[in-house]
Amino acid sequence: MEVEEAGGGVENAGKDEVEAEYHSHDFEWEDLRAEVESDPAFSYHLSPFPGPAASTASPPQPSSEAWRSFHRRHASGKFFKERRYLLKEFPELPNSKDCAKILEVGCGNGSTAVSILRSNESITVFVCDCSKDTLEKANEIISNTKGVDIKDRFHPFLMDVSKEFFPDWLFCNACKSSHGNCHEMRKQLPDFLRENQCCVGGMDFITMIFTLSAIPFAIMPSTIEQCVSVLKPGGLLLFRDYGLYDMTMLRFLPHQRVGFWEYMRSDGTLSYFFTLDTVRELFHAAGLITLELEYCCVRSVNRKNGKKMQRVWVHGKFMKPTS
Repeated sequence: MEVEEAGGGVENAGKDEVEAEYHSHDFEWEDLRAEVESDPAFSYHLSPFPGPAASTASPPQPSSEAWRSFHRRHASGKFFKERRYLLKEFPELPNSKDCAKILEVGCGNGSTAVSILRSNESITVFVCDCSKDTLEKANEIISNTKGVDIKDRFHPFLMDVSKEFFPDWLFCNACKSSHGNCHEMRKQLPDFLRENQCCVGGMDFITMIFTLSAIPFAIMPSTIEQCVSVLKPGGLLLFRDYGLYDMTMLRFLPHQRVGFWEYMRSDGTLSYFFTLDTVRELFHAAGLITLELEYCCVRSVNRKNGKKMQRVWVHGKFMKPTS
């Protein structure tokens, strides 16, 4: 579930230029807010959205099949580019030690995972996605990437995080409660677990990169709780997603609104646009501590038509308490 470079216009730039652009802060979000909220053309984005009792429309449903179709249409792997800029946003990843374990939720074609694997040879990356085709494509792309050895370091598995629970082999209940190894019946455990392993022992890092915005807002709290459940105490959840008044939001038409700051594309995929307060409240409710939370505001130019674009993303870093 990832689409932020779609139509962004900077995807054809050089790698170093892309890293700099996505990592920079070119303008103030408050200035953009004042500009948008004073423009009558955008007034429909700001109007209250009717609640379920006042609306005859059904609430948005989890769009797993829509995302599966989306990734099938872009199966070539050319739609997304390697996200090296994330290593600047989250230096804990390349600098991690002691064989850190990372879970990427909603991996798409592997454009985040390949950068993480390349950055640190001691890292093991687990990835999940709701699309089997996407996971196979991610495995193919990463396996064929020069300079990346994925033997025993890359483990994709099929899962729709908006509907399912994480498998026990990521972090079993016995290990979560520090009671030692679990002796329950081993069912459907992956081949890479050693004979005496009940699970992999939880994650040191979880990345949610343009994933949370792709599911209905009402399901977000339970999704975050799911992620926190497989994060080790002291572990970090690293977040990047659409920010309010991003260029993509302003392009949506009135009939595409399905909630307050929530929109549905013509292909059935959802997109939500976050404020810092919304993100803070969602992750605090799941028991996490905020370490960093800010807007990343990037001004870029579409090389095809010369049009200036103002992109807004939310950057967040959260920690699971140690006790």
